[in-house]
Amino acid sequence: MRNQILTLLFLLSSSVLLKALDASVSFCTFKGEASNYIELYLHFVGETIKHKELSAGQLQANVEVLILFKQEEKIIQVDKFNLQSPITDKRKDFIDLKRYGLKNGAYQLVIDVVDLENPENKRQFSQAIEIGFHESELEQSDIQLLASVKQANGTENNMVKNGVEMEPLPYAWYSARMDNLIFYNEIYNSDQSIAAPFFISYSIIDASDQGSQKTISQKRKRLEPASVLPVLENLSIRDLPSGNYLFNVEVFNRDKELLSQKAIFFQRSNPTADPQIDSTSVENAFVNRLSANDLEYAVRAISLHVPQDAEMLNSIIRDKKVEAQKIYLLSFWNKQNAANPEISYNKYMEVARAVDNMFESGFGHGFETDRGLIYMKYGRPSDITRVEDEVDAPPYEVWSYNEFPKTNQHNVRFLFYNPSLSPGNFQLLHSTARGELNNPNWQLDLYSETPGSLNGNHIEGGTVNDGFGRRAVEYFNDF
Repeated sequence: MRNQILTLLFLLSSSVLLKALDASVSFCTFKGEASNYIELYLHFVGETIKHKELSAGQLQANVEVLILFKQEEKIIQVDKFNLQSPITDKRKDFIDLKRYGLKNGAYQLVIDVVDLENPENKRQFSQAIEIGFHESELEQSDIQLLASVKQANGTENNMVKNGVEMEPLPYAWYSARMDNLIFYNEIYNSDQSIAAPFFISYSIIDASDQGSQKTISQKRKRLEPASVLPVLENLSIRDLPSGNYLFNVEVFNRDKELLSQKAIFFQRSNPTADPQIDSTSVENAFVNRLSANDLEYAVRAISLHVPQDAEMLNSIIRDKKVEAQKIYLLSFWNKQNAANPEISYNKYMEVARAVDNMFESGFGHGFETDRGLIYMKYGRPSDITRVEDEVDAPPYEVWSYNEFPKTNQHNVRFLFYNPSLSPGNFQLLHSTARGELNNPNWQLDLYSETPGSLNGNHIEGGTVNDGFGRRAVEYFNDF
């Protein structure tokens, strides 16, 4: 199954922003009349970007975006532009959509984002993509999840398709306030490959247990063949509990033979539909013995694993809602170990406290730092090489995992560096782990302050020239 939606949370420490730059990049591929194309959906969290004050009470953000499509070392397409947020009286999220025609093939998509009001607040997204549609075979576009749809008012913009304005859904995540799953999918060449009425089926599948996936809901629809069939549907998820799910769209002929299939992963946060923890349960549980400080600490420690609940958790911590913290904490550990949640809690917190002490930095708890987060997610690395005396580079560390069962990889590396030189403030610069930050220009970033060291640039990619004591490549590749 190809992954159509990818989420990027840009994490970068900043002395100006209260939060690090946070953005979502997702994409879908489509078959067009003139050429195949890819749509990129960019979503920026306004609270994490510095805004310029235009006039009394009027604010606007400005980011620079560089988009590259590469095949091996050759740049196929490049686009660089400045994107401004709407003018508002407070910092709000904003979005953009870009389309690029591409020939069939495999590409490396690289996106650089820079906050122009605070250029140190920047990050890079890199992901392998593939596009391939045929002239006569039955095929589907990727599934596009939508936050909202409305009839176009006659004014064309890049979010209008088939007379409908479609707002992309960031993060493939549905909060408790969202009652509907809206999706868009295109079916190609059914007039040539089927030439008779056929059916599509769309279903929600519980993905919490990969071993036994259960269909939660399913609907079918009869369609007449056409060269291109747009499918825009709206499903109620009001009663769908919190969890991980797959949304599946399948095409069948009249004999119920499966002809084509697309699927996409999404997450749901819906506490009102989850099994309820009542006051009696809390009163008799271990969480009732925790102090207010211990509760907040425990909630922060598990928040690393539930990014979909970040907004809610920030709220109950900020407003010191002790009872809400108890309920959430008990509910979380009940799901992990219904027979004895306290045992699981104690084992986890033992690790969290050790990681907190190990990576103390003065920028939050140790388990909230980049090194702490990777340690909590993947465990102790097989080896760590720490370098503090390279003249041409800030302090850096190379972590090596000989075995990496999370992604079924071997010899996985992480490189952290400390450009600010603040005690313990190491940031993740590059990794070979699937799903983690992959930065093709990590050498340029690590040695960026050294005159004459660069061999290439961030547009074309590059390395550093050989120099006395520059050993990061050796440590990273030959550890």
